[in-house]
Amino acid sequence: MSIQTILSDLASSRDRREALYKHFHLNPELSLQEYRTAERIEAELRACGVDEVLKIGRTGLVAILRNGGGPVVAMRGDTDGLPMAERTGLDYAAEGVTQVDEATGLETPVAHTCGHDVHIVSLLGATELLHAHRGLWSGTFVAVFQPGEENAAGAKAMVSAGIVDQVPKPDVYLGQHVLGSLPGGAVGIRSGPLFSAAASIGITLHGKGSHGSMPNLGVDPIVLGAAIVTRLQTIVAREVAPRETAVVTVGSFHAGTKSNIIPDSAVLQLNTRAFDKEVEKHLHEAIERIVRAECEAARSPKPPEFRYYDQYPLTDNHDAPTVRVRAAFDAWFGEDSVDMSPVPASEDFSVIPDAFGCPYTYWGLGGFADWKNAPGNHSPFFAPDIQPTLDRGIEAIIVAASPWLMETGNGDH
Repeated sequence: MSIQTILSDLASSRDRREALYKHFHLNPELSLQEYRTAERIEAELRACGVDEVLKIGRTGLVAILRNGGGPVVAMRGDTDGLPMAERTGLDYAAEGVTQVDEATGLETPVAHTCGHDVHIVSLLGATELLHAHRGLWSGTFVAVFQPGEENAAGAKAMVSAGIVDQVPKPDVYLGQHVLGSLPGGAVGIRSGPLFSAAASIGITLHGKGSHGSMPNLGVDPIVLGAAIVTRLQTIVAREVAPRETAVVTVGSFHAGTKSNIIPDSAVLQLNTRAFDKEVEKHLHEAIERIVRAECEAARSPKPPEFRYYDQYPLTDNHDAPTVRVRAAFDAWFGEDSVDMSPVPASEDFSVIPDAFGCPYTYWGLGGFADWKNAPGNHSPFFAPDIQPTLDRGIEAIIVAASPWLMETGNGDH
């Protein structure tokens, strides 16, 4: 059985992989600044004998295992950390780790509080095992170590840097994400929308400054902004069909400097989520309509300004590869292969397979034994159980790739 033989090395490499995981966890780096991370990934790949390692962009890496004729399977692992402090208290916690953000020049805490360190080690482990057992599979395996997922820029950067021209076109593009919302050690997948489309919107509202005692001489952007925040709540409640899922969040409202000064502007920061492109389009159109109308009603001296950023596409699993991966998961993992519900978080995973024009599928990996009380991704307390998470992350990659790379697919058929 090919899979069982390939995975037979897991036990002997476990201590080394756990030490490597702790290294990455202790050394997180900001999006598109994963310089040391990329260097260590390349060093690990070359140490196990992988000689075709391409640098795509500043911090993106692709390892290619060519092993005769057959399908091309690509697997993505994202590599960046988050600009936040870890508070897990673990002996390998990145507490106190900081990095200067090249975009702002400011020093910020950094932590792997989303689980990308798990993704790195899982993909490195799977690549090493496939390289060591070339006699048990045929085709091409492409390991994509993608930077900058957390700011939605990394996949686009790799496309701009020419990944489509430098890498064999995949027959399928695979990905996984460690989560606290699945039972520990489980793998969950589904066809169709899995992660929502998302966008952040910066809105500048223009008022007319005045003394707090003379409001009649000004246009108060704080009152205007308050009206807008309240009115925006009607979009999901009254404009989106109840059967659809949509979120409009006002996460930031900044205006003014002193209690008796009416400022001349205010800035709102919004975030939207949707599982349907038309719903997302409606959200954005409704936001702009409401904001413009409220500004006109308030006698705003200038039209509002809108800036869209951190835009994530819908992750919409293609049916054919998802069915094949789910069948392989069911056969190999049994009860640990589960249905996954859509998650209203977002991913830039689909950008690269869309650029290639190839199908993709993406699954969740349960990272906590006490999953019902697990912290969510991006929590300062997010740190998955090291085992069985690291082993299962590697197993999931090998099993998911097996229908394309191994004649018998899953070794238990």
